[in-house]
Amino acid sequence: MRVFTAVIAIAAGTLVLGGYFLPALAPVQTLLLNWATILAGVAVLVGIFNLVSVHSDKIRRHEKGNAYSALLLMALIVTFLFAMILRPDHIIMKIALSGIIIPVEAALMGLLTISLLYAAIRLLRRRAELMSIVFLITAALLILGSATLPFGNIPVIGTFIRPWITQVLALGGARGILIGVALGALTTGLRVLFGADRPYGGN
Repeated sequence: MRVFTAVIAIAAGTLVLGGYFLPALAPVQTLLLNWATILAGVAVLVGIFNLVSVHSDKIRRHEKGNAYSALLLMALIVTFLFAMILRPDHIIMKIALSGIIIPVEAALMGLLTISLLYAAIRLLRRRAELMSIVFLITAALLILGSATLPFGNIPVIGTFIRPWITQVLALGGARGILIGVALGALTTGLRVLFGADRPYGGN
C-alpha cells in the first residue's frame, strides 16, 4: 500500500512539474491542480466543522470561556448566511468588512505591537545581550516612527529612520526568508518526487 501511494504521489508530482515545461502535459497539470484545489476546499470545510464541534462541545459542557465560543459560532453562522444570500459586493458585506473585520484586525495588530515590545523588555531584563538591545531599539524606533503628532510625523525618526528600516532592512530580511522558504519547498518537493520522503504514508 505504501509503495502504491508513493507511486501515485511521484507520478502526480512529475506530471504537474512537467506541465510547466511540456505543453502536451498542460491539460493533465490543470486537471490535477483543480483536484488539489477541491481537496483543499474540502479540508477547509473539515476544519470549519471541527471548529464548530469543538466550540459547541465547550458550550455544552459550560467550560470557561464558553461565552466567547458562543460569540464565535454566532458570528460564523451569521457571516456564512450573509455570504450565501448576498453577493460579496453587497452594501451589507462591505459594511461588515470595513466596520468589523478591518477594525478588529487593526486592533489585533496594535496588540501584537505592544506585546512584542513588552516581550523585548522582558527579554532584555532576563538576558541583556547585543541582539536583545538591537531588537528593543528597532521596535521602539518603529513605534515612534509610526506615531503621528498634531503637526505630522516625528522629524528624522518618522521621515528617515523608520522608512529606512522598513524598506531596506526589513524588506531585505523578508526577501531572504522568502528565498529560504522557496529553497526549502523545492528541496522537500524533490525529496517527495524521488521517494526519499513519504509524508502521505505517515513516515
